[in-house]
Amino acid sequence: MKILLVGEYSRLHNSLKEGLVTLDHDVTIVATNDTFKNYRVDLPIQKKYQKGFLKKVKNLIYRLTKIDLESLQIKKQIIYLKPKISDFDVVQFINEASFGCTADIEKDIFNLISDWNKKIFLLSCGTDHISVKYAYDKKLRYSILTPYLNGKDKYLSSYGLKFLQPDFIKLHHHIYKSVVGVIASDLDYHLPLLNHPKYLGLIPNPINTEQLEVQKLNIEDKIVIFHGINSHNYYKKGNDIFEAALDIINKTYSEKIKIITVRSLPYEKYIKSYNEAHIMLDQIYAYDQGFNALEAMAKGKVVFTGAEKEWLEYYNLEEDTIAINALPDAEAISKKLEWLILNPEKIIEISSNARKFVETHHHYISSAEQYLETWQEHI
Repeated sequence: MKILLVGEYSRLHNSLKEGLVTLDHDVTIVATNDTFKNYRVDLPIQKKYQKGFLKKVKNLIYRLTKIDLESLQIKKQIIYLKPKISDFDVVQFINEASFGCTADIEKDIFNLISDWNKKIFLLSCGTDHISVKYAYDKKLRYSILTPYLNGKDKYLSSYGLKFLQPDFIKLHHHIYKSVVGVIASDLDYHLPLLNHPKYLGLIPNPINTEQLEVQKLNIEDKIVIFHGINSHNYYKKGNDIFEAALDIINKTYSEKIKIITVRSLPYEKYIKSYNEAHIMLDQIYAYDQGFNALEAMAKGKVVFTGAEKEWLEYYNLEEDTIAINALPDAEAISKKLEWLILNPEKIIEISSNARKFVETHHHYISSAEQYLETWQEHI
């Protein structure tokens, strides 16, 4: 089968491609370069107005005319790539706004790629209209919008609130009317989509465990706690709460722990930066694990992340056996850290369980097989 994967977040489409290629399918990824993370892309779309003088010019023209130069030049690149992104059996868009353009240009690009190809599918694996509205309407105990709704964070662009604006709502309805169906990558997107007529189900994030060597955990000296911060999503990921929890635990156990903090690293550096860690602090406002957490779990780390009761029920698991649920409460997180520090045998146990869980439920080849089954069922 000839498959076009449009857009890239968190290496999801790269891992999926690796699984599909292993199964002898022809796969191409077309996407913009993902800022500092710099994931691999077969057909990269360049963003030319991201900094310096050109960014100032773009912003000025947009304020005066509502014309976005970045979106226009992305659309031109897509048109130029027509011979290379046409005649695919299956196309999967990673998001309703896969290129970060204005709503009207996203619609144009979606229509172009749809016209050039056959069956079109959509992923829900990042902020989109349904997930953001579900969170905004407070249908969850907490969500990625909690820091914004609580007035903690004013950096609005990271929360996907644009998907609640009229032009993006129109885009959402246009895409949903046009696609064969929608697939969720984890429970954070599965829950809002339940009972939607276009929903095709949850396929767990594909993780290439063959590229992620298990780091054997030896606890002979200090327990190493790793905290990776994406400055752009500082509050959204709950990094402020993690830092507060680390301050609490460091006051009592500074002689027993080593804390490593990094900020906004490219993917290739980031994936190696926590090799010596026993514990990784990933994100707070989630019910399931995203890519960072799953890759760390595959490497045998004890990860503080989304591991809510909905996730435990979905996979029939017991609490604190695979990952540690990171509640939006610094004191609660510090208590969990203390429990691990005082019971290092639990670190070894959870580490082993985490790797097995990823191999069982998130292996990139079995995930690719599920995608193929879902696509073929609806072709």
